[in-house]
Amino acid sequence: MKTGNYDENRLLHLLLDMGEMLLDSGAEIKRVEDTLQRIGCAYGAARMNVFVITSSIVITMEKMNGELLTHTKRVNYTGSTDFTALEQLNALSRNCCMNPIPMDQFQRRLHEIAEPKGQRDLYIGSILGAGSFAVFFGGNPADGIAAALVAVLICFIQEKMTKLFANTIMFNLFGSFVVGIVICLMVRLLSFLNLDKIMIGDIMLLIPGIAATNSIRDMLMGDTISGMMRLIESILWAGALACGFMAAIWMVRV
Repeated sequence: MKTGNYDENRLLHLLLDMGEMLLDSGAEIKRVEDTLQRIGCAYGAARMNVFVITSSIVITMEKMNGELLTHTKRVNYTGSTDFTALEQLNALSRNCCMNPIPMDQFQRRLHEIAEPKGQRDLYIGSILGAGSFAVFFGGNPADGIAAALVAVLICFIQEKMTKLFANTIMFNLFGSFVVGIVICLMVRLLSFLNLDKIMIGDIMLLIPGIAATNSIRDMLMGDTISGMMRLIESILWAGALACGFMAAIWMVRV
């Protein structure tokens, strides 16, 4: 890497973007910090000091001459999970550590990973997941089909309306209310359907299970602040889901 400030500043900008993408893909805090530290050292830094929480990333690069360079980024954590993007980012980090690539190529690879991907797999997985859970928890085949149909609505809401809300809590409240209304109306029209079985199948697509699991893992790894933040956020998201479904049941009065 060149020793000019331009390249070093550009590297830190790319590392901040990469850290945000890792968090948004569901990576735990230790993984994000370790990845950014290793890449920075691979590009010639004498030492990298990285501090990550779910809402902020701070990177301080110590150059060979002792000069310090610090960059900070505010992160809008959504609690989403994308294992495909996470795998691609891990592969990119290993590539950069073994054989540092030019900045232009690094930036291009990040943009390719960040590009929106087809939603077909999301729809298929959601349909199979919601239908299977509805049957698994005691529902009949009709409940499974109904839950699978509602899963399409859930995916559509997640795809088209997420950016319309200021935070995940409000989105979960809105999404669960709309989904709850649809399920309640289906049950009123088709009396052979079981409300609880359909709801439990579809709510499995919305609960922040991985975020809650990562929060416990972060705390066990010593990242107590991030772990507590994730845990509180997960509880609030789950509470918003419960309130949305309860409001829908109360309004339709099934």
